[in-house]
Amino acid sequence: MKHVDVTALGELLIDFTQNGISPQGNPMFEANPGGAPCNVLSMLSKLGHATAFIGKVGNDSFGMQLKEAISEVGIKADHLYLDDEVHTTLALVHTLADGDRNFSFYRNPGADMMLTEAEIPEELIADSKIFHFGTLSMTHEGVRQATKKALAIAREAGAVISFDPNLRPPLWKTLEEAREQILYGLGWCDILKISDNEIQWLTGEEDFSEGVKWIRRRYEIPLILVSMGKDGSRAYYRDEMVEAAPFLQEHTIETTGAGDTFCGCVLHYVLEHGLKDLTAEGLKEMLTFANSAASLVTTRKGALRVMPSREEVLKNIEKRA
Repeated sequence: MKHVDVTALGELLIDFTQNGISPQGNPMFEANPGGAPCNVLSMLSKLGHATAFIGKVGNDSFGMQLKEAISEVGIKADHLYLDDEVHTTLALVHTLADGDRNFSFYRNPGADMMLTEAEIPEELIADSKIFHFGTLSMTHEGVRQATKKALAIAREAGAVISFDPNLRPPLWKTLEEAREQILYGLGWCDILKISDNEIQWLTGEEDFSEGVKWIRRRYEIPLILVSMGKDGSRAYYRDEMVEAAPFLQEHTIETTGAGDTFCGCVLHYVLEHGLKDLTAEGLKEMLTFANSAASLVTTRKGALRVMPSREEVLKNIEKRA
């Protein structure tokens, strides 16, 4: 009997999100807790799941803020390490007119890159039903080896492995290296969550279904999810493709964390139903719930601390019915 529903490994950082203009006419930024893996865990915690995080922040005021924030939302932080030498990673999120974002990273190095193989908690991963990871922990050699060790433990322990490439081009030496590490991740996962522009870039296919075929010719991945922003989302399972419409919000502020919220809801569904014999009806229900939750996060500043409750998500679905 495993005691942890989902353990995630990766980056935990401060997202400086734009929050108005000062009286002097300068942009003002708010220091929000961020990082895709913990956003996913935060949504899962909100839905009542036991979650744990493996990562590293600086032993500085931002690192302390992050440790407090993830503990506050119910994520087990025993394996969030503090680095005395390297500061917490920072990201400046510039919101564009359409709600999309540009990222500038302060990470040369950043504490999240300092996680080592020796710090990987084997017992925790072996005690987890799902292990979730992305590629920000694959950008540099030391943390890449730590991620690979964690994947091997998860596979050995029979955990379901979930992967969100979450491509951030500025963090890679070359996009070729990014591609190589994403392909490595595809070789390990049972669940892949990939965005529309990522699948087109990776496979060279404009059509998402063709992109999924490209992936499946090379890797056996039971469940592939394509998030399509304002066009909703798709699930590819065996020979089935199910699509669900988006929930477009009048009051979208920014899209930070929407994909992570979506991913957390998908993992919630898998925890409740497993990965065997999923039905088209069930997949549609899963996508609808995930799209609804993701849309609610776009109306809130930041992501990690403001995940919607199950009741809010269902009420949002009812409103449209």
